Amino acid sequence: MNKPLRRVSVFCIALVLALMGWVTWIQGAKADSLADDEHNPRVTIQKYSRPLGNILVDGRPVTGSARTDGPLAYKRTYTDGPLYAPLTGYSSQIYGSTQLEALYGDVLDGSDTRLQSPENLVSRERAKGGDVATTLDTRIQKAGYKALGNKTGAAVALDPATGRILGMVSTPSYDPGKFAGQSGSDQKAWAALTGDKSQPHLNRALRQTYPPGSTFKLVVAAAALENGLYSSVDERTDSPNPYRLPDTRTDLTNENPAAPCKDATIRTALQYSCNNVFGKLAADLGEKKVKAQAEKFGFNDAKIDVPVRAGKSIYPSGMDSAQTALSGIGQFDDQATPLQMAMVVSAIANDGDLKTPHEVDKITDGGGNTVQEYGPKTYRTAMSQENAEQLQSAMQTVVEKGTGSGAKIDGLTVGGKTGTAQHGVDNSGTPYAWFVSYAEDAQGHQVAVASVVEDSDAARNEISGGGLAGPVAKAMMEAALKK
Repeated sequence: MNKPLRRVSVFCIALVLALMGWVTWIQGAKADSLADDEHNPRVTIQKYSRPLGNILVDGRPVTGSARTDGPLAYKRTYTDGPLYAPLTGYSSQIYGSTQLEALYGDVLDGSDTRLQSPENLVSRERAKGGDVATTLDTRIQKAGYKALGNKTGAAVALDPATGRILGMVSTPSYDPGKFAGQSGSDQKAWAALTGDKSQPHLNRALRQTYPPGSTFKLVVAAAALENGLYSSVDERTDSPNPYRLPDTRTDLTNENPAAPCKDATIRTALQYSCNNVFGKLAADLGEKKVKAQAEKFGFNDAKIDVPVRAGKSIYPSGMDSAQTALSGIGQFDDQATPLQMAMVVSAIANDGDLKTPHEVDKITDGGGNTVQEYGPKTYRTAMSQENAEQLQSAMQTVVEKGTGSGAKIDGLTVGGKTGTAQHGVDNSGTPYAWFVSYAEDAQGHQVAVASVVEDSDAARNEISGGGLAGPVAKAMMEAALKK
C-alpha cells in the first residue's frame, strides 16, 4: 500500500473508532441523563401517561389528575388551587414544574426507585405514583388566606416545638390548574400570569425579602441580653431621646414623641417601639455582635430548604456606626422573608431552641406505605432559655399594653411585635406593615406567626403593623389553638 493511501486508511479507521466511541458514550454514560432530560418529549409523555400521585394537606389530596383527549393522557388538577399554590407550585405539560411538584416529581410520577416493587423490577414498568404528605393545617391556611384578602402580602405559621410549617400564604395567588394542559386557553392563562405586574406566581412567604422594620428589634434585644450589655429586659438602658446617630448630625426619633423612650427598659422599648433605644443598642453592640445574633436566627443563610429553598435574609456587613444603628431598627440594608421572621419568633417561643422549618411530613408509595419521614431537627440554639423567657414576657407586654394590643385572644397567652418598614428612595414607597407573634394555650401548645402586608387600600398615614398585618397573624393563631 502506497503512503498516501495508507494515510487515508488510517484516517478513516480513526473516524470509525471515534464514531464508535461517541455512540458508546451516548448510549452508556449519557443514556440516563438524556432519558431524564426535561426537553426529551418521551419524559413528558411517560410522566403524564398515568395519573400522578398527590400532594396531601391534613391527609387529603389537594391535587389530582384528569383524562385528556391529547397526546398526553393525563393532566394535573388542583383543589383550591390559589389557596395552596405557594405550597404545591404547579405541574404543567408545557411549562414544567415548581415547588413541591418539582422537588418530588420523581415520587409523584413513580420514577423514584424507592417506590419500585419486585414486580416492577421484573416487568420494568414504572411504579404507581407516590404521595407527599405536607405539614400544613387546612384551618390555619384558610384563615391566613381569608385575612389577607385582596392585600398584597404573605404570612407563615410555624410550630415552634417541631419546625412544622402549619400555614404559608402568599397573595395575590394563582390557580395552577389553569395552565396544566396544552390547549390555547392554558397558554393564554400562562401569558396572563407571567405578564401580571403584581406577580401572583411569586411565593412571597418564602422567596420575597422585605426590610423587617421594628420586628428586627427582637433580634437586637436578644443580642443585648446574650452579650451581657443588659442583664434584664427590666433594666433601664442608657438611651437619650432623641438619639443622635454616631458621627452625624442626624437624630433618630420616635413615631410617638410622647412615648417614655428616654433611658427606657427593653420591655418598655418594645412596648412603645422606641427607635432611640434599639438604634443605640445596635451601635453599642457593634455590627459583628448583632450579625452573630441575627445569623443564629437564620439570617445570611442561603441554604434554608423547607425543602423548597427560601430566599436569603440579609443582615449586612461593612457598616459604620450610624448605619449599624439604623440596622438595629430593621432599616438600612436589612432584608428578611416572612419565613425568617417566623423563625425568630419561633426560637423565642421555644426557649431559644430554633427548629429547622419544614413543610413535608412524609412521602408514601402507591400503596400508602411510608418511604421517608421528616422529623424535628434543631437548626441552632439561638439564645439561652433564660433570655428567651425574658423576651417572651416583654412580647406579652407589647400585646397586653402596647402597639400589638389588637392581637389579644381570650384564653391564650399572646406575645407580639409590630413593625412598619420604610423603603424606596427617601421613603417614597408605601411602607410595609409587619406583625410577628406567638400564642400558647393552657396545655402548652404553641404557634409562631409572621405576617407582612406589602400593599393594601389603606391610606399611607393609616398603615401600621398592628392595624394591617396584626389581624392576619391573629386569625392564624386563633385557627391553630382555638379549635
